[in-house]
Formats: sequence, C-alpha cells, structure tokens
Amino acid sequence: MFPILYSFGPVRIFTYGFFLALAFIAALYVAGREAKRLGDSPEQIYDLGFYIVLAAIIGSRLLHVVLEWRYFASQPLDIFMLWKGGLAFQGGLILGVPVATFYIYRHRMPFWRTLDTLAVGTPLGQCIGRMGCFMAGCCYGKACSLPWGVTFNDPNTLARPQGVPLHPTQLYESLLTLGIFMVMLRLRHRQKFPGQLVGVYLLLAGAARFVVEFWRGDDRGPVLLWGMPSTQVIALGLMLAAVLFLGWRSRAVKVSAT
Repeated sequence: MFPILYSFGPVRIFTYGFFLALAFIAALYVAGREAKRLGDSPEQIYDLGFYIVLAAIIGSRLLHVVLEWRYFASQPLDIFMLWKGGLAFQGGLILGVPVATFYIYRHRMPFWRTLDTLAVGTPLGQCIGRMGCFMAGCCYGKACSLPWGVTFNDPNTLARPQGVPLHPTQLYESLLTLGIFMVMLRLRHRQKFPGQLVGVYLLLAGAARFVVEFWRGDDRGPVLLWGMPSTQVIALGLMLAAVLFLGWRSRAVKVSAT
C-alpha cells in the first residue's frame, strides 16, 4: 500500500501515524458528544482521553514488542519507531483500563457512565486505526487465493511476503469494528444498566479479534492453547471476561433495585 503519506527531502509523514492521530481524534470527538448528550463535561472526557491514549500507546507497543521480541532484540531502536506501525490492541486495553479507573476515581466522575461514554467512540477509533495498519502493511494476513487478496509491493511495507496476495486482515477488523460502532450507537438508547455499553463493546471487540486471528499471517507470539497463539487466547479471555462482567453488572443492578 502506501506506508509513507508524504515525503519531501528528509521530512516524511508516515501514513500509519496520520491514521492513528485521526483515530484518536475521532474516538474522543464521539465520546465528547456522548458526554454532552448525557449532561456530563466533554472537557473532562477529553482530558481523560489524553491519558488513556498515552497508556494505550505504551501498552499496545509493549505487547507488540513482547510478541515479536526476536525481531526487536536485533533491532532495539525500532521499539521507539511507532510511526512505522506495530500496536497490539489488547496491550492498550490492559494498561488503559487501570489508568482510566484511576483518573475517574481521582476526579470523582460517574464511573460506569464514563466507561460507557468512552465505549461509544472507541470502536470508531479502532476502525480508522486499522486502516493505518493496512497502509503500513503491519498486522498482515496469510496468503490468499480469493479475489480480494491484496499484494503489497511497496519496499517500505511491513507485510510479508511481498508480491504475494494476502488476506487484508486489517480491513477485516476495520469493517468489524465499524459494525461494533454502529451497535454502540443504537444500544446507547436502549441501555438497561450502567456498564452495559462497555461490557458489550469488550465482548464484541474480543470476538472480532478472535475471528480475524484465524487469517493473520504475522508473528503473534507462542502457541498457548488448542493451537491458538497468545493474541488469540487473550481475545478469547476478553470475551469470557466480558460475559462474566455483563452478568455481574446485570445482577448487581437488579439486587440494588429490590
């Protein structure tokens, strides 16, 4: 695809970094609109979003580096080259959640409503971010003989092997997360209990990643369970945790109402 969006002499603007910035702006914009609809402060959501973004980038990058340690052990400086691509969603979630929890309690924001607010915009950010992955060639798929197989020929692409049609797994996940975003928009008007939106988001996001993993061709860590790599096992764990969380929140609300 087009890993470099613009180049003028030594100045380069990487497409992945551009889409990543666009993803964060879009997610926070939607969350801010949702906060305003609920009567909360959009400014607080933007401040919270800033810290979540930092935590998500650090956590996502750390997990990516751990999963592809053989490469980064030989190229340690590449660990800091985020603009080339390489962020693992689960790592961002693992670090982003405790940071968000700390900030929410510290500033006495409504806990579940705030998480639900963030859950509305997050899948849109994922959708746009995966387009950046597609442009950079990271998170690429296995060899594909189907008509929509994509061949990466740019010498700067991260996809391997070059010149061979691959499953556009980045676009698979982008479309799935766009669908999740549409679900969130509809569900916010039919919400039955606080925390439902974030629970449903985690369930659907985990399911989307679990399915897409079957067509991924890049290194995703060691095989841990039933032939599944670590990233797919984490996605499965996220789905199970979301189901338990939704059941717990539903029962807690019913008990408090009696």
